[in-house]
Amino acid sequence: MDNSWRLMRGVARGADAPRKVAKGTVRRIWTFARPYRRGLLAFLLFTTASAVIGVLTPVLAGRVVNAIVAGGHAGAAAVAAATVIGLATGIAALAVLDAAIGLVTRWYSARIGESLIVDLRRAVFEHVQTMPIAFFTRTRTGALVSRLNNDVIGAQSAITSTLASLLGNVIQLALALGVMIGLAWQVTILALVLLPIFVLPARRMGRTIADLRRESANLNAAMSTQMTERFSAPGATLVKLFGRPEDEAGEFGERAERVRDIGIRTAMVSRVFVTALSLVSALAQALVYGLGGYLAVTGRIAPGTVVTLALLLTRLYTPMTALANARVDVMTALVSFERVFEVLDLRPMITERPDARELPDGPVTVRLRDVRFAYPSAERVSLASLEEVAVLDGRSGEEVLHGVDLEVGGGQLLALVGSSGAGKSTIASLVPRLYDVDAGAVELSGIDVRDLSFAAIRGAVGVVTQDGHLFHDTIRANLRYAAPEAADEELHAALERARLAGLIAALPDGLDTVVGERGYRLSGGERQRLTIARLLLAKPRVVILDEATAHLDSESEVAVQAALTEALDGRTAIVIAHRLSTIRAADQIAVIEQGRVVERGTHAELLAAAGRYATLHHTQFTAQDADADADAVACGIEGCTVRHRENHLVG
Repeated sequence: MDNSWRLMRGVARGADAPRKVAKGTVRRIWTFARPYRRGLLAFLLFTTASAVIGVLTPVLAGRVVNAIVAGGHAGAAAVAAATVIGLATGIAALAVLDAAIGLVTRWYSARIGESLIVDLRRAVFEHVQTMPIAFFTRTRTGALVSRLNNDVIGAQSAITSTLASLLGNVIQLALALGVMIGLAWQVTILALVLLPIFVLPARRMGRTIADLRRESANLNAAMSTQMTERFSAPGATLVKLFGRPEDEAGEFGERAERVRDIGIRTAMVSRVFVTALSLVSALAQALVYGLGGYLAVTGRIAPGTVVTLALLLTRLYTPMTALANARVDVMTALVSFERVFEVLDLRPMITERPDARELPDGPVTVRLRDVRFAYPSAERVSLASLEEVAVLDGRSGEEVLHGVDLEVGGGQLLALVGSSGAGKSTIASLVPRLYDVDAGAVELSGIDVRDLSFAAIRGAVGVVTQDGHLFHDTIRANLRYAAPEAADEELHAALERARLAGLIAALPDGLDTVVGERGYRLSGGERQRLTIARLLLAKPRVVILDEATAHLDSESEVAVQAALTEALDGRTAIVIAHRLSTIRAADQIAVIEQGRVVERGTHAELLAAAGRYATLHHTQFTAQDADADADAVACGIEGCTVRHRENHLVG
C-alpha cells in the first residue's frame, strides 16, 4: 500500500514534466556533484546492497517452506529443523543488515543533498547580487525566491532521490525477474501479462491528479500573492483607506473553497487509484498462488517456490511501474537544475575589471563627459520566467540622456533641478555605477567609474533617496550595515549628528528596537534621518541626495535638513531638489530638461538669465504664496499670512 501511494505521487508529479532539457545540463550537474563523488559512490553501493537484500529475503523464505515440507518425512525432522533455524537466522541477519544499510544510506543522502542545496543556493544568491538594478526592477521577487527554494530542492533530489531510485529499481527488477524466470517461467510470464493493467491506470490517474494539483498550486499562489500584498505595511494601509474588506475576504474565501474541493477530489481519485492497484496486485497474487500451487501439487516446482514467487511479485511490479515513469522523474529533476542554471547563465551587465583601480585619497571630483544613456531592454537584464510572461519585451530603450556634461569640484555642491522625468535621478544613478553609460564617461577624480573597483565606488559614494530603505531588523543592525565594525559610541555619535539621539534614547530598547518592515514603525522623517545616520557612518567622500525631503512635512523637513547639513559638510555633493529654496547656496545649479542640461550657473546667475530656472522659481514661489494666503484664511488671523509665508520660504 505504501508503495502504491509513492507511485501515485510520482506519476502525478511527472505528468507535467517537460520533454527535453538544454544540452550540457547533465555535464553541468556533475560540476556541482564532483566534490561529493566519493560519498555518491558509497551511497550508490549501499543502495545496490539494499536492492540485493530485497530479493534475497523472499528466496530464503521459500527455502524455509521447502525445509518445513521436507521435515514431514520420516527421519528428516532434525535436519529440517536445523535448516529452518539457519535460514530464519539468515533472514533476521539480512533484516538487521538492511536496517543498518538504510541508516547509512540515509546519512549519505542527507549529507550530500543538504550540501548540494547549500552550494546551489550560495551560487544563485552570489550571482543575483551581481545583477544590475534593472534586473530587480523587472523581476518578480517571489519568482526569484522560488529558484532559491523550490528549484534548488528539486535539483538536489536529482542526485539523492531520482538517481538512487533509478539504480535501486533497475537492480531489483533485474534480480527479481531473473530469479522468477529461473524458478517458474510460466508464472513469471503470467505476472508480466497483468503488468499493463497495473501501469495504465497509473498514467491516466496521474494526469488527472496532476491537473488538479496544478490548479490547486495556481490558486494557492494567488492566495499567497494576495496575502503578501495585503499583509505588508503599505498594502494593509491601502486596504484600510480604499479597500473593500468584504470583497477581499469573499475573493480569498472562494479560492480557499476551490482548493478544498480540489483536495477532496484529489483524495478520492488517489484512493480509487490505490484501490485499483491493490486489487490488481491481489489478483496477480491469486494467479501466482493458483498456477504456482498447481505446479507445486503436480510436482513440477517445490512448494517453497510458490512463496518465493508471491513475495518477489511486489519486487517486480513496483520497480517496473516506477521505471515506466523514470523518464518523467528524471526530466522533472533535470528541469529544476536547468531553471537554476538559467539564473546563473544570466550575465550581469556591470562587471568589475580584473585590473580595477582604487581612488586616490582626498576630495573627490565628479565629472560627466558627453554622457548618453538608455535604460536596457528586458532581453539584456531579465528572464521571461522571472517576469512571469511568455516572451520578454524585446524593444530597445529610448535614449534618456543626450550628451550630458556636468562637473562638480571636490567639496562643492551641485544641484540638479527640472521637471519630473527630465533625467535627474538617472544622472544620480550613474555616479555610483548602478548603470553604465552607453557613450561618454562618468569620472571620479578623473578616473572612469568603469575602471574603478566596486569597493572603491562603494567606499566613496553614498546615496540618500526619497524613500530610504531599512531592513526589518534593529536600529543597530541597520546602522552597522554601512559600517559593520562600528562601536556603539560611533553609532550614538552618528545619531546625534542626524538629530535622532533623543528619540533613540527615549525608546525602551534603544538601539535594539526593531524598526519593522521597511522601517514602517518610524515616521517618515525619523526613517530618513536614520538613513542619514547610516550614511554618516559610511563616511563617503561623495554624497548624492535624490529628493531626500520630497515627502516630508515641514517640521520633519527642518530636522532632516539639519541632518543633511552634517552629512554634506566637507563632502562633494549632488543634490536633486524639488524645493528650490533648499539649494540657493549651491556652488552650481544645473537645469535638466528632456535629458539635456539647458542651463547652468549659481542661483543669482540663473535668476538674472530669466530662463527655465527663473520660470520654475517664479512658479514654485507663487504657488507657495497662494498656499500661505489660504492658510491665513483658515487661521482667521491677519498676522498668520506672514508667518506661513516665512515657513514656506524657510522649508
